[in-house]
Amino acid sequence: MSTIPINLAIEDELSEAVLRRVLKHLKRGYSVGVAYRRGGYGYLRRTIAGWNNAAKGIPFVVLTDLDKHDCPRSLIEEWLRAPQHPNLVFRVAVREVEAWLLADRRNLSSRLGIRERIVPSDVDALHDPKAALIQLAKRSRFKHVRNGVAPKSGSTASQGPVYNSFLAAFVSEIWDVSVAATGSPSLARTLEKLARFEPVW
Repeated sequence: MSTIPINLAIEDELSEAVLRRVLKHLKRGYSVGVAYRRGGYGYLRRTIAGWNNAAKGIPFVVLTDLDKHDCPRSLIEEWLRAPQHPNLVFRVAVREVEAWLLADRRNLSSRLGIRERIVPSDVDALHDPKAALIQLAKRSRFKHVRNGVAPKSGSTASQGPVYNSFLAAFVSEIWDVSVAATGSPSLARTLEKLARFEPVW
């Protein structure tokens, strides 16, 4: 089975870490070329037509969050005005990629310094997984988690100064993809899609 060259288009540092870890986990064999992340959700929406066209030459994986959309299919149909090329793997995390991290309850609770039992179990049903994760960080016994992952009290920031880097390190170092997939059907579907993907040359 030959290695598949692939480019990535993602929202941020955390999404990139998750996608790289997922691809590394699979036995299919992916070789990541360029990772494009320059402006979050809006950037991906503006550029999706370009990635769809570029997929004719090299496969692309695009990962975004579902956020307020009803379902992944409605988001994809809204974003893509042209037929989706077979080499474009367009995946949508339900509702945010943070849900996939929360699904590995044991390892995440250990890294955050909280009790495992307070980590939500039905992660794909969470309305705002990122907010749920930040609330957990506020309950940490570690000061650097409380002050770095969660925003400081009274701050208008939506996250702490090391939010992405802290969680990206967690993903790269100890996040268990297989365990997380048992707790997140959204992640399980992405794994299945990428495991079966065969590019068209």
